[in-house]
Amino acid sequence: MFDRLKSYLDSIQARDPAPRSRWEVLLYPGVLAVGFHRVAHWLFEAKLYFLARFVNHTARFLTAIDIHPGATIGKNFFIDHGFTVIGETAEIGDNVTIYQCVTLGGTNPTNGQGGKRHPTIEDNVIIGSGAQVIGPITVGERARVGANAIVMDDVPSGATMVGLKARSTLVPADEWIKEFIPYGTPNCEDAEGNRVDCIEKLEGELAAMRAEINALKAAAKPPEQVSLDLDPKKSGTGS
Repeated sequence: MFDRLKSYLDSIQARDPAPRSRWEVLLYPGVLAVGFHRVAHWLFEAKLYFLARFVNHTARFLTAIDIHPGATIGKNFFIDHGFTVIGETAEIGDNVTIYQCVTLGGTNPTNGQGGKRHPTIEDNVIIGSGAQVIGPITVGERARVGANAIVMDDVPSGATMVGLKARSTLVPADEWIKEFIPYGTPNCEDAEGNRVDCIEKLEGELAAMRAEINALKAAAKPPEQVSLDLDPKKSGTGS
């Protein structure tokens, strides 16, 4: 058991450069929440539902992470920072990393029957901060869900899902970004291929568009009206 705990703490240190020792990792809210969940899940499977819920609510009070006792969680599960909700029928594989403010939510069954209504997260998946993964869908092995994505469809293994509204956009990982950015604030590239801050790049593009619009407005100004003198004597057309 002690060796398994060391292996778990080492797996978190491998994914997070912040802690200086295993003792620090033991204080992580995600680690505490998973530990409480192991107890709550054991009670849930023993049909001691009230006790399972009591442990669940205690963990939520202490860690701000709500994992339903019925959720199934594999090895080396890491919740970075917390503020995460995981539903009853969620299934999480091995070596999964979830950043803060993620919801593994369920659909509301119209027939009143529970059943499978939360997502299945397969091995080695990373889910970025603020992502909402909703319904009985599957996120395949080694897939990446970008920050703030709302995912309501299956994500194939090895793919990256990014997006901000309603449905996310599925793109190959190598076409989106080489290094997965979990917090939704990736660096961008300028016209010369140099890495720059995205806000700085957007401000530059906005300034360029404003200059172009002003130039187009100046070019589109009508020519000054030529005043015509209708006096026949002055125009030289009189008899």
